Amino acid sequence: MANPGSILLNLATTLSPKKREDILSALANPQTILNANGKTLKDIPSLTQKDIDMIIDIRDSGLLDKELALIRQRKIQVIDIFDATYPKLLKEINHPPLVLYIEGNTSALNEYLFAIVGTRIPTIYGITMAEEFSCALASLGMVIISGLARGIDTAAHKGALTRGKTIAVLGSGISHIYPNENIELAKYIANAGALISEFPMNEPPRRENFPRRNRIVSGLSRGVLVVEAAQRSGALITAHYALEQNREVFAIPGKADSPLSQGTHSLIKEGAKLVDSVKDILEELHIDFTPEKNDNKKLSLPQDEQLVFSALDKEGAHLEEIMHTCHIEQSVLNKIILNLQLKGIIKEIKPSYFART
Repeated sequence: MANPGSILLNLATTLSPKKREDILSALANPQTILNANGKTLKDIPSLTQKDIDMIIDIRDSGLLDKELALIRQRKIQVIDIFDATYPKLLKEINHPPLVLYIEGNTSALNEYLFAIVGTRIPTIYGITMAEEFSCALASLGMVIISGLARGIDTAAHKGALTRGKTIAVLGSGISHIYPNENIELAKYIANAGALISEFPMNEPPRRENFPRRNRIVSGLSRGVLVVEAAQRSGALITAHYALEQNREVFAIPGKADSPLSQGTHSLIKEGAKLVDSVKDILEELHIDFTPEKNDNKKLSLPQDEQLVFSALDKEGAHLEEIMHTCHIEQSVLNKIILNLQLKGIIKEIKPSYFART
């Protein structure tokens, strides 16, 4: 586990990254903060009295002890920037996170990571592209990273899980999975890759957290693919962070008259690599392209999954229609459909409408 002193400083959420860095520079070791008195902290010029009172209150009120207990209870791994396993690429960015909370496979953070991001309200074209590119890149050994948001992020995670690993970076603490409909998906991600956050365990999904989340998505990645994005989009924030961090930025073109193409087309005009195939990404990143052979193995499905799969065809059916046909309540059906999506044998062709692949 990370040094408790680092976790304490991270709990002081109103401290700026610069102030945290000043504290660490002034102290011999993060552990020192656990015993530092007001006089010691006053010697750090950038700290106000309010900052000092907050740090001491977190330590003396038991808040740190509660955080450490919750970390142990949930079996969350926490690493700080001084840890040997801290991702090397992320350490290079401006003001990297002091700590990372990780549920899942820590080693995945140091594999070849590639980000796929986009709008929360995509078209079917956008969902299809995100899933196809994510699946193809994951099958080549890349770990796909995104932000677990609705829309393109969700499609990217699902596509990656059909063939490999994925990492979700949260804009909240690991105890607050957001949005709620992705709680089940988050469990799959933790098993096949990792959930990560720089925020304390119980931090809610505040609006101001998401740009900070985005800088981690790009900071961990070798490249970022924007699938669909309007002119004002969080995905563009991620892309601009990527440019600042000297990462490769890619964009998929869309319909000329679609608002969801405006952001991606602006990126292309600014120099992002236009891509219409996975090969474009691999060539830009100097990766040998070796397509995976399809062995057409027949899947053996559990009885409930086979029932739902049999109710579908290439034309598809609405969620309510499947529910009535199979006589399965919606909460159970949602989980079955997610399982079938992750096995790559059904897909969502429009909201709440599913078909065989």
